[in-house]
Amino acid sequence: MIHLEEITLIEAPIDRCFDLSRSVEVHLLGNIHCDEQALAIAGITSGLPELNQQTTWRAKHFASWQNVTTQYTAMHPPTYFQATMIQGIFGSMQANHYFRTLPSGVTEMKDDFRVAAPIPILGPLIETLFLRRYMLALLRERNAVIKQLAESNGWRQYLPLHQIHQTGSLTQ
Repeated sequence: MIHLEEITLIEAPIDRCFDLSRSVEVHLLGNIHCDEQALAIAGITSGLPELNQQTTWRAKHFASWQNVTTQYTAMHPPTYFQATMIQGIFGSMQANHYFRTLPSGVTEMKDDFRVAAPIPILGPLIETLFLRRYMLALLRERNAVIKQLAESNGWRQYLPLHQIHQTGSLTQ
């Protein structure tokens, strides 16, 4: 199993970073190079997933089309959410996303990502040779898109102008 940790510092409010990180449209934008789509097979195809909702993603990875269905298995706005693969190509996959506001006002977005190759015997070799590097590149590309949108006015295309979370905070 591969374990990746990535920290991205974003000069934007925590609520904005949290919502951009779980937005279906932003996810697709961050994976544009592999023609990713959100399919209507299971769950939602746009917007901001909530706890227990599912999305089925279709993308071209490793020279073939793959479908992966994820479920949002934990959510504590605006500080944490977890997406877990419930069906797909990998042996397992789970992404934990943590958010906190640093004393400087910057939002720290920490991704804790775990994925296992689907083939038990060859899995460790596949993970070492290319899966780790490939998944890290995807994660960094996604985070760069979130950072760019959050720090500019680009976020307005993907999020409502006013957002109220369970925390009761209001952001613009």
